[in-house]
Amino acid sequence: MKNLKLNISRVLVAILVLTSFVACDEVGDNDPGGTSVKALAGDWFITISNSSGVAISEHDLFSTYNTAANDGGLWLDDHEAVAEFKVKVMTKADGTFSASASANEYNSRTVNITEGKVEKKAATSLGGHKVDKITFKAEFSDEPGVIYSYEGHKRTGFAEDEY
Repeated sequence: MKNLKLNISRVLVAILVLTSFVACDEVGDNDPGGTSVKALAGDWFITISNSSGVAISEHDLFSTYNTAANDGGLWLDDHEAVAEFKVKVMTKADGTFSASASANEYNSRTVNITEGKVEKKAATSLGGHKVDKITFKAEFSDEPGVIYSYEGHKRTGFAEDEY
């Protein structure tokens, strides 16, 4: 009986030791990577100007983020603030983007996006930090021929850069 208990104890210790070695084994690459548009994604402070160049809205919070397909598509989202639009644009490797008659997720209007571009370290935030700059033009289906200009800089998250 004493030998049986000793053998059971040895087997349990062996299983514990083997399990601990197997549990710590790293398998494959643990780096999740990023999305196809990670360099263009983020929050932005945008100024919107009408076709005459007059600012109609300043420092609106705007977001860009990847689509679920992760195929180079990028959502432009104004959070239903001024123009009320969320549209998908297609990006290129050089940081440019555009869309033709893109469906608006917030209402029935379609939107044309032209001259879309993100430039690295081409703008200065409110606090004086060098940040990325975004520019694009938008034409809405309910206002054909009227082109709005969007220009802004990336949000840093620092308190001194908030509007």
